[in-house]
Amino acid sequence: MSVPVILPRIMEVGAQASQRLPDVLAALGCSRPLIVTDKMMVKLGQAQRLHQILLARGIDSEVFDDTVPEPTAASIEAGVTRLRGGDFDAVIALGGGSPIDSAKAMAILARYGGHIRDYRFPRQVNDAGLPLIAIPTTAGTGSEVTRFTIITDETTDEKLLCAGIGFMPVAALIDYTLTLSLPARATADTGIDALTHAIEAYVSRKANPYSDSQALAAMAYLGPNLRKAYHDGADETAREAMMIGATLAGIAFSSASVALVHGMSRPVGAFFHVPHGLSNAMLLPSVTAWSLASAPARYAQCARTIGAALASDSDELAGTKLVAFLKAVNTELAVPTLAEFGVDQQRFEQVVSTMAEQALASGSPGNNPRVPTASEMVTLYQALWV
Repeated sequence: MSVPVILPRIMEVGAQASQRLPDVLAALGCSRPLIVTDKMMVKLGQAQRLHQILLARGIDSEVFDDTVPEPTAASIEAGVTRLRGGDFDAVIALGGGSPIDSAKAMAILARYGGHIRDYRFPRQVNDAGLPLIAIPTTAGTGSEVTRFTIITDETTDEKLLCAGIGFMPVAALIDYTLTLSLPARATADTGIDALTHAIEAYVSRKANPYSDSQALAAMAYLGPNLRKAYHDGADETAREAMMIGATLAGIAFSSASVALVHGMSRPVGAFFHVPHGLSNAMLLPSVTAWSLASAPARYAQCARTIGAALASDSDELAGTKLVAFLKAVNTELAVPTLAEFGVDQQRFEQVVSTMAEQALASGSPGNNPRVPTASEMVTLYQALWV
């Protein structure tokens, strides 16, 4: 059976790829872009750098920097208002997954109207919005090469998964040099997010030969370099490997879908504002251990590819080593527990059943090798406090 493969029309990959922005805009026939980013990118001078690159080529741009770490419907509406109030013909998304996800939603809503909840999965949004160019500054989400966006409806504390070709950026400029200033905490969280994408794509019930090739390649880049990039952010070899690995992982899960870790992590982020990559990291070891017996050969191959197990190890031993590796990474990269992050356990217990229901409704848990019931998912959530 064939599988659809949707990618950006234009991709530039490597050092200084972001410098090609004026040429990409010209190729797309666009001349008046809005740069959608966050205040950190403005503080670091990255947004102004892009503005100057464009200005040197006679292209006028403006900056919208009011995106938020976990995009909300309200933050999206502010960007849509800005887009509709100007004569913009393109959107440039600069930053991590949050600005890129925000820009995806803005580009659709600015053209078609409505509220973001109108576009939630299972609706497939295949009509193109404003042309979107994604320039990631983290090696994590892979959002620059996926046809998904996740926006929180703050009125219900629910993360809305939106999907379709319309959310795929028309161009992606993947420049690892933009990650050299990324702090260690963000490097850890986004890096584990990318590793989660690769592992889940490989063990997904929707895995296919194409997604397998991308997922395995991603793990080979990410596994040996995650800790290197965390401990030495100036290590360009590690940074480049992480960026390539994150993009490949994004391509993999865009084809095979994510699974239980992502399904469970979205409600944690929506209710308690835990960053997406961090909530994935909290869940990855325990969910992997719970799922292991349902796909031992697949998890064993993950372990061998990321360097956690030997080629000669049995599948059972390799699976055990994978879980140990994931726990060790969380310890070394100082991933906090829910309690250490500041989540109130009493409030958690009040909403845990709702979280399980929302996770199941997202569809992602159904892709897992072992599909949980709602009550089993509640038990998995509660185990995060042990």
